[in-house]
Amino acid sequence: MAFSYTNSKGQTYFLHKKMVTLKNGITRPIFFFARDEREGAIDEVPEGYEVVETKRTGMPVLRKAAKAA
Repeated sequence: MAFSYTNSKGQTYFLHKKMVTLKNGITRPIFFFARDEREGAIDEVPEGYEVVETKRTGMPVLRKAAKAA
């Protein structure tokens, strides 16, 4: 089952991962949230990241977690 996040407005989003090839030929993963569960849905937040909401729209995004002191 895909990782889901319900924002402050009550909308549910699902976390996805997609591998993309950059212009320099390096392949990197990108993570994104979608309102429906699609191909590439993942079960948990990647290690070292946390989910936060954008202030304006409430859309969830991943950011690197702050290191513990």
